[in-house]
Amino acid sequence: MNYSLEYIDIILLAMIAGFIFLRLRGILGKKTGFEGKMRTQFTDVLSKSNLEKKIKKDFFDEVEQNEFLRGAKIAYETIIKDFSDSDNELTVSKSLLGDKIFNQFKLALKERAKKGHYAEITFIGVNSAIIKDHKKVNNFLEVTVDFVSEIITSVKDKDKKIISGDPEKIKKVYDTWIFSRDMNSKNPNWQLVNTIT
Repeated sequence: MNYSLEYIDIILLAMIAGFIFLRLRGILGKKTGFEGKMRTQFTDVLSKSNLEKKIKKDFFDEVEQNEFLRGAKIAYETIIKDFSDSDNELTVSKSLLGDKIFNQFKLALKERAKKGHYAEITFIGVNSAIIKDHKKVNNFLEVTVDFVSEIITSVKDKDKKIISGDPEKIKKVYDTWIFSRDMNSKNPNWQLVNTIT
């Protein structure tokens, strides 16, 4: 009789343990063998996401690109007007130009002045500015921008005779400019370092 009570106790304890096990499984879920793949896929997605963030962080995000283009349009207009005004000097745009391009522009203006020519320009506006390319070169960030603008321009001699251009005609201009900035510099300003024709 004592032995039968012990069997009943064991069976009751087993039923209670089974009930607790089923309740825990219902609450916590069960392992299906898919967890390994899930973790790997999740890690891959995270690493790709972090990689994209890192690439963008090394350069700049969409908000920074829009801010850059806003500044690039202002720089473009400033440089065009300064290069094309009648004094044949680079005064306003000097800080916006890299050494190489500054020297090229200065030489072109000297040649124009030597011939006794001067330019007249009316800047209508920038129709579009699109980032064509961006890259890192050593410690420098370089951004290539395609500009489409509208201007009225002409070059005249000392007697105001038109040498080139048309002071009555709006001309659509397509320019590709490369801007650069030293990442290690505290100066946040970009400079025009090259033009592509």
